[in-house]
Amino acid sequence: MNQYMKIALEEARTGIHAGHGGPFGCVIVKDGIIIGKGHNEVIKRNDPTCHGEMMAIRDACQYLNSFDLSGCELYTTAQPCPMCQGAVLWANIKKVYYGCHISDTDSIGFRDEQFFSNPCDIAEELDRPDCLRLFEEYTKIQDRKHY
Repeated sequence: MNQYMKIALEEARTGIHAGHGGPFGCVIVKDGIIIGKGHNEVIKRNDPTCHGEMMAIRDACQYLNSFDLSGCELYTTAQPCPMCQGAVLWANIKKVYYGCHISDTDSIGFRDEQFFSNPCDIAEELDRPDCLRLFEEYTKIQDRKHY
């Protein structure tokens, strides 16, 4: 068993036995050093964004004091959902290793699969000109970090 996946599994076990959420644990590694860990804390925090990957990304960003996790690898007990996959991409993580597939999470009662197969049909454009003006305002700010 991979040493980092073993730690991700331990992290997930900690969470499920504490009643924090589902069996999802995650570890982020940079240059062979663990810089972030997390497990699902959706129930504990009453926050649907507190997936294991999200918690580990937050932890790693705090460790590095940066929102850029370039050069990092992520080990997680299950294939990241679309939200977590988006966060991985925004964080510039170079590689993701996962244990269970989306169909496996579906088989234990999670609905990740539906988010991969259904387009977001609840979104509607509203007040675009006002929002475009805000974007223009943003582009005029000197010495801004682009993110």
